[in-house]
Parts: sequence; structure tokens; C-alpha cells
Amino acid sequence: MYYKRCFGTIQKGAGLPSWVKWTHHSEGETHCEECLMLDGCWFSKRNAPPCPHHPYCHCTLDPIPYAVVFGNASVYSDYGKFDPYLFNTTGLQTHNKEKLFKEWGYTVDDARWLQAEIERQARERYVSGQYELGKLNMFGQRINIRVTIPKKDGFGDVSFVTGWMVKPNGQIKLNTPYGGK
Repeated sequence: MYYKRCFGTIQKGAGLPSWVKWTHHSEGETHCEECLMLDGCWFSKRNAPPCPHHPYCHCTLDPIPYAVVFGNASVYSDYGKFDPYLFNTTGLQTHNKEKLFKEWGYTVDDARWLQAEIERQARERYVSGQYELGKLNMFGQRINIRVTIPKKDGFGDVSFVTGWMVKPNGQIKLNTPYGGK
């Protein structure tokens, strides 16, 4: 069986990551908020949160086929993360991220392109298992995904980390479009 990637076609088993689904089993016990937030979330097997998560944890990491991950993984980002947040069009932000993007030649006019490009690269890297686990708490599991965009002056690229929250069934949701170099 073959799977298409944006850079070509590869044969099943040829360097594909193994994937698991976090499954919370009730067992009639009290429930850990973190385990409940992980329930149904998909992770690359080599890059999944440790399971068991805590003493008396009843959760399991169940294998899921790569074809399911590849065919169903999705990304979501709210446009508000770019305008007004990233480009600080309201003047309410104190993060100065808009200055970095201005240095690279980007303005709020590029916000839709940046949103689409960051989403595209995030999905590609998530499905390939190229992410780092971030903080896990009662709000869920964060992951960091590195993206690369060209400088608009045509001289080189810029690579930076984007921050995402893992949701059930292979969805990741953008927390921050710029989390640092």
C-alpha cells in the first residue's frame, strides 16, 4: 500500500512513524483531569506522553494505522491568532512579535498566507511525528512544531517554533503562531 505525501509517494513501512491513540478506561475510579484531556488523542509512538501517566492509571496507548492518521489528521488555527494578535493591529499586545515579522518582510497583509502556510507545515510535521511534547496539564497536551518561512527579501529562510494543543481524533489546534526560535 502506498501513501502520498506532499513531496511524493512512499511505500507503507518505509520510514513511516507508528501511531497510538490514548485511551482512558474508567474502571469506576476517580478520573485524572490530564488523562481525560488525553483521551482519544493521537501521538507518534516515539513521541507520546508516558503511559501510565500516574500511579493507578488505567489508560492505554492503542495502535492506530498510519493510513488513519494520514487520512484524518487535521489542523485548526483561529485567524485572530494572526490578526490582531501576532501583528498587534489593536496595539494591545506587549509581545513585540510583529517586529520580528516586519524584519522578515511580513505585514498584516500576509496574515492569511502565514496562517495557511503554518497550518500546512504543522499538519505535515505532525503526521510525520516531527514535533516535541510540551506542557501537559488539565487543559491538555501541548506540542511544539518547527516551521520555516522564506524571508520576503528573497535572502534566506526563518525557522521558528509554533505551539499547538493536541485534540482527539488527530486534530491539533494552534495556541501560538510564534513560540520562539
